[in-house]
Amino acid sequence: MKLYPKLYLNNVKEINISTLKKYNLKGLILDIDNTLIDYNKNLLEGAEKWAENLKQQGIKLCILSNSNHKNKVENVANKLNIPYIYFAQKPLKKGFNKAKEILKLEPNEIGVVGDQILTDVVGANKSNMFPILVKPIDEKDIFITKIKRPIEQIIINKYLKQISKN
Repeated sequence: MKLYPKLYLNNVKEINISTLKKYNLKGLILDIDNTLIDYNKNLLEGAEKWAENLKQQGIKLCILSNSNHKNKVENVANKLNIPYIYFAQKPLKKGFNKAKEILKLEPNEIGVVGDQILTDVVGANKSNMFPILVKPIDEKDIFITKIKRPIEQIIINKYLKQISKN
């Protein structure tokens, strides 16, 4: 189902090289808000070391954010030393295709990591990429995301029920 991720994790740091190899993923497209940074723009503790470790093992990384605040996205990208795209308009395919070009990988080799179903997971599925949903790192959200969270929680609950049957 287009609303379901292929993996559901606590945070990005749970993604390691063995997980990526298991699913033949050679690159990751990363959301930032509530995936890499909290509401107050604090980077997830250990994210820099995590990103550096993956890059040293040949994994390509790129940020894809719906934020229209270029400085915010650029600051995170600079800390992690990876390319970025801001104002991506996820779940539209345009941003995912740009990130695919930056990574120079096939869609089935790219994991998309984010905290929202209606942007990150749906966009990844529409783009034939591997959706990885992570729990938000902060309870505080921007207004529009607060509205979507209850809907997304219903979808997550159905997803978890389905995978527990398998």
